[in-house]
Order: sequence, then C-alpha cells, then structure tokens
Amino acid sequence: MLPLCCNYELMNIPRTSYPRIVIIGGGFAGVALAKKLSKQEVQVVLLDRHNYHTFQPLLYQVSTGGLEPDSIAYPIRKILKDFPNFFFRLANVEEIDTQNNEVLTDIGKLRFDYLVVASGSTTNYFGNAEIEKHSMAMKTIPQSLNLRSLILENFEDALLTSDLNERNALMNFVIVGGGPTGVELAGALAEIKKGILPKDYPDLDTRMAQIHIIQSGDHILKGMSQKASQKAEDFLEKLGVHVWKNVRVTNYDGKTVSTNTDLTFEAATVVWAAGVKGATIKGLDANDFITRGNRIIVNEFNQVKGFERIFAIGDIAYMVTEEFPNGLPMMAQPAIQQGEQLGDNMLCLIEGKTMKPFRYKDKGAMATIGRNKAVVDLKKFRFQGVFAWYVWMFVHLFFLIGFRNRMVVFVNWVYNYVRFDREARLIIRPFKKTLKS
Repeated sequence: MLPLCCNYELMNIPRTSYPRIVIIGGGFAGVALAKKLSKQEVQVVLLDRHNYHTFQPLLYQVSTGGLEPDSIAYPIRKILKDFPNFFFRLANVEEIDTQNNEVLTDIGKLRFDYLVVASGSTTNYFGNAEIEKHSMAMKTIPQSLNLRSLILENFEDALLTSDLNERNALMNFVIVGGGPTGVELAGALAEIKKGILPKDYPDLDTRMAQIHIIQSGDHILKGMSQKASQKAEDFLEKLGVHVWKNVRVTNYDGKTVSTNTDLTFEAATVVWAAGVKGATIKGLDANDFITRGNRIIVNEFNQVKGFERIFAIGDIAYMVTEEFPNGLPMMAQPAIQQGEQLGDNMLCLIEGKTMKPFRYKDKGAMATIGRNKAVVDLKKFRFQGVFAWYVWMFVHLFFLIGFRNRMVVFVNWVYNYVRFDREARLIIRPFKKTLKS
C-alpha cells in the first residue's frame, strides 16, 4: 500500500516510500521507540518542544545545586545522529487532526502514516488555581533552575530583613507530596541545611530553617513496601525533616499554607509534588479517549481507543492490567518498556503480522533520602541504608544517556560526598515570585 505521506514534503522532511511514523515527545518512551525503529525501513520523525532529553529522576539535584542541568540532559539529535531516515524537529504540537492524519504544530503541519503520542505528564494541581500560581513545580529543567534560584534568593533576602517572622518564612520549605520526588527533595534540602548553609551564611541563623513534607495519606512512598516507607520516614526525621501524614493542603496564597486541619505553615518556598497528570493534546482530549489522571485509554498493544494507527505510550497512556487496575505507574520503566515493544509491534502491523500484547515487567522501586540513606524494593529483595544508596547510584548512572553525562554525574557525586558540598548553587537567572500583599 502506498503510504499516505509519500506526496508531501512538509517541515523540509524528505519524500520517501517508507511509512512515516511521527513520535510526539522526546522523553523515556519516545526515545526508546525511536531507537528501536532507527534502523528499520520506516521514516521516523520525532517532535519535541525541547531539543534535549531530560533524565527526570535527577531533577531534584539540579534544584538543590548538586548537579548542573547539562549533566542530566542529552541532545536528541545526538542520540540518533547515526541512524538513517530519522528526523527531529523542534516544535510545539498544538493539535492532532485524526480525520486527515495530520499533526498541527507551531512550525506547520505534518502528515503521518502512524502516530505515537509520548507527550508524558505535567504537574497536577487538582484544579486549585491559587496553588498553581504560587507554588513551584519541578517537572522540567527550567522549572528546576527556577526553584534553585528561588531557594538561594530567599536566603539572600533573609539576610536583609529585620522582621523575624519574614526571615523564618524565607528560610522555610514546604514540600507537598510524599512520593519519591518529595522525599528525595526533602532529604537533599536537609543536607544543605546541615552542611552548606552554615558555611555560606555565617551571619544568618540557618538553624531556624524548617523543612516540612506533607502527605495526604497515612504513609510516604506510596507504592513501596511498608518497611521502605517507615525507614524513609525515620531517615527524614533524623535529618530534621518534619513529616506530616494524613494532612491535605487546601490552599497557598504565596505566604501561608492552609490545610484541612488546624495546621498552617508560613513559607516562601512551597514545592508541589503531590501528583501528575497526562499532558494531553487537542484532538485526542475528548472524553471518549481520556480517563483518570488525564491519560489516554489504550489497549494491550498501546493503540488508542478507536484507532488502528494511533498509539500512546509512557505516562500519557492508560493501560489497565490485572496487576494494575488503575493503569500502569507513571514511571520511567513502563515508558521504556512500552517504547521498545511498540517498535516491534509497529513493524508487525506494517508487515501484516500479529502484534504481541504488552506485559510490564516490574523491576522494583527505589528512593534516596540523602548521604548513605536509601530504600530499595526489588521483586525478591528489599533493603535499606548504605548498600541501598550504592544500588540507587549505580542504577541512575546506568540509565543516564551518554558517557560524558555518566562521568560528570559520577565525579560530582564523589566530590559532593568527599567535600560535603554542592558547588552548583548558582543564581544563573534570577527568579522572583509575585506575592500577595
């Protein structure tokens, strides 16, 4: 069959007799799929608003000055530079025209034979506009740099004020959400308070700085074992972090955090890590396609409900299994595995062969709470402490893309460990919040 796109030459994409597969998103899922298809007789076009792939599990280290952003980012073009029939375009996808098999972007439109939505997820504020306006998210490198600047600027401002309450608020941190992101960020901030702030700000009583982590449920690290959750909580409390459970944040006006209890917190820095939702795109955002978590409904082959040639993978995809009745977890491993298998399945579909249903292989979960402190849940083994910390470091180094990135991160970690320092605490681009008076 003659491909639908063979008479088109849009976005300066060459004409070809090969089927055109358009991938939206250069995250874990999109990159895994592109690499799988890279040497096949198909034309692959990857669209993303950034020209780099981000290793999101280490964003919190950028926010806290442990790493520079270029050590956890890698150019998408370089990942697939040696592969024929691969094209990357820097574009923001605005709409999917399912009737005409076209993707509409801010640089033009592109026709596809097969489409894969791997747009990932975004921060979920659960409809609270005030919290969205005043709190900080940490899903992208720009957001992480903004958070890093805000943290440092708040301490600079704390030096200048004579108002004790204002000074304490500038040095207080509230992290909403007790998942891996919240726990790891809290641990990193606690170590900064202990080992770095007294050296940087000797004329400021940094002992007054408070770190709070608020979890709406009855335990942190939901999804991990009870032992891992309890051990992580113990680690945090030993570091001086205040862990509040069964407390739900209801509002934040830029100064005061309100909850569903009588607890309130005065803080100039609130990080919202309480949940994510699928980053849907117009054209595939109707109720027929979308379910809980703003995710696109897919079958066992990752095909979008009602379409044979449109797929969704990674965080955006809602695939129900017997083990995961509420959809696969929005994590890197399901995304990578779906991307790799979809590459095989798309070739089967093109060649008229039977596709293979996706089966997620759960490889476990882990989180670090700081220096020599981590928890790891594998399928058959569970452990905590120093050994878990080394396992956590090895796994994260292994999954980083690029030899340089691995070496830079490793050297930074060794230096930080030996010197108990984080030298990337730089205000490269100032960031200021507009607070209510």
